Amino acid sequence: MPKPGFPMLAVKLLLAFACLALPLADAERAQAFELFGVCFSGNCEDQNEDGIAIIDPRRYTVELVVDGANAQELEEAVSTASALWLGKDRAVAGSAGLVSRARGDYRRILAALYNAGHYNGSISITLNGREAADIAPGAEITDDTSVRIAVDTGDLYRFGTVDILNQAPVDVDYDDVVPLPSQEGLAPGEPALAGRVRLAEQLSIRAWRQLGHPKAKVAQRTATAVHPEQQLNVTLRMDPGPHAVFSTVSVEGTEHMDAQFVAYMTGLKPGEEFDPDELERARERLDRLGVFALRRIDEAEEVSSNGLLPLNVLVQEKKLRRIGVGATFSSIDGAGIEAFWMHRNLFGEAERLRLEAEFGGIGASNSLSPDELDYKLGATFTKPGVFDPDVDLVFNVFGKREFNQTFEEVAVGASLDFNYYYSKQVTATAGVFTRFGKFDDAFGKREFFYSGFNGSILFDGRDDKLEPTKGVYTEFRARPYYEARFGNFASRFDLEGRTYYSFDKKGRTVLAARARAGSLIGASIEETPPDILFTTGGGGSVRGYGFNNIGLRQPNGDVTGGRSLLEGSLELRQRFGDVFGAVAFVDAGTVGESSFDAFSGDLKVGVGVGLRYYTGLGAIRLDVAVPLNPDSDDPSFAIYAGIGQAF
Repeated sequence: MPKPGFPMLAVKLLLAFACLALPLADAERAQAFELFGVCFSGNCEDQNEDGIAIIDPRRYTVELVVDGANAQELEEAVSTASALWLGKDRAVAGSAGLVSRARGDYRRILAALYNAGHYNGSISITLNGREAADIAPGAEITDDTSVRIAVDTGDLYRFGTVDILNQAPVDVDYDDVVPLPSQEGLAPGEPALAGRVRLAEQLSIRAWRQLGHPKAKVAQRTATAVHPEQQLNVTLRMDPGPHAVFSTVSVEGTEHMDAQFVAYMTGLKPGEEFDPDELERARERLDRLGVFALRRIDEAEEVSSNGLLPLNVLVQEKKLRRIGVGATFSSIDGAGIEAFWMHRNLFGEAERLRLEAEFGGIGASNSLSPDELDYKLGATFTKPGVFDPDVDLVFNVFGKREFNQTFEEVAVGASLDFNYYYSKQVTATAGVFTRFGKFDDAFGKREFFYSGFNGSILFDGRDDKLEPTKGVYTEFRARPYYEARFGNFASRFDLEGRTYYSFDKKGRTVLAARARAGSLIGASIEETPPDILFTTGGGGSVRGYGFNNIGLRQPNGDVTGGRSLLEGSLELRQRFGDVFGAVAFVDAGTVGESSFDAFSGDLKVGVGVGLRYYTGLGAIRLDVAVPLNPDSDDPSFAIYAGIGQAF
């Protein structure tokens, strides 16, 4: 395997990624040029955020002064609420535009004070010394106006009496329990934040809806500030409305989809008690079909006299066919290209057919021989709603060739699985598979034919699948099988977990951790297909090492897989601005000869840093990794490029 020799290619990739961010020229736009918030030519201050020239621009300077109780804590809230402060770096359209922005700030800043529990504050906004509220409409304001925002926060108020009349009784079903407003800060003596009153209203409505009352509302709302005591007294009177059960589900907007199937896939059954959680599950089921650009479930405006609530599903379908292309790069494993074609709705019930092709290892060696490239062709057919709206049937066939430092493989296979979506976070899979493969590894050229069962349970509690900042992801996989050549019954088990912790509320600094353990029981290494054995190393596991080059080192120097695996990664992710970020990481992995002793092998560690460019499709990733204890056939460093976080 050659040492890394592609630094210039990595630089070219970075330049190409940067070019994606360059704004396109527009004949209607002014001749200013701004990139990543830096003005390179022209007067960017005289453009709006879309780059359109402002007519009769008025520039201004602004001073913000916040005094009173909790002034230091409230300064950020006030500055965030002020349009004058947020827009201080760009001109405004004419005198009227500046006066309008200033007058609007009274309301915005007052709302910020109320949200912080300050109800007797005062606000003064002056333009060249004149109070903005006193400036007559149409008055002319000179350019380079001096703006001063002076805020006296007043006192922090606390809740006095808090009454919620006709409050919903506590639900006995654990999954339907809604927090009480008092548990969320609407209680005597707590800071009287205006947002807590709004939250209390929402919680009170949710509690009645969970009990089967879809038209619950706040019938009366009273909030009285008692200034001498610095208290806010709050009274809410709830109107639960009638109890309801689901009625029929009608569907509008279908073109190629079967409307009755769409209604079936919601899982909403006439006669069942109204439940907002079931409505959310219905939306998730429709989203999972992957055929709708728009979907909405509308409740009827009124519950009928017999307690029925009709529902209407409004959908807009996506185009039937989709194609996609992706690419990855590693200075060790070379470049890879992936392409697919997909039909979203073959027969009117969201049946998906996906054809895909992958080519890899391009540039991994000095030779471009087809015998040293990886390739895979596959087809996957998915039938949603088998037996139940939450069960999908997935049939897959494939043929592939893989060339890496551990083994060469030519194989064909097929699998039939049933995916059960138990909840938004939990998915279970059960099915069967069969494979035939020809291998060339440290034990020579061999053939294996094996069949067995697939099983997995996945829990995904992350807040975001593309850019998680908190939550936990775990997956357990089991694959018992029978191999015909040696007549072995064996089982492979795999457990992986990921967790994320954000050091700030905005998720700009995130610590991400990943761990994986595996075990193979029931067959020796020599009598196990190499793709069943455990190896690690490469961009998806221990960066800095060759792909699958961490395993068991044989006397002749060749590497084979083992019967146990331990693997882990730790990443510190930091965002800078809106589009850039950096990471520092450490990866480690070891492979053992026995089923339960992965540490009998050598622990390999890689460290590195990376850059991220964030897009709507995920982060564009560029990592550089160094192996701390490489073998003679490992590189001195490795470069990886791709789309999406490492894990």
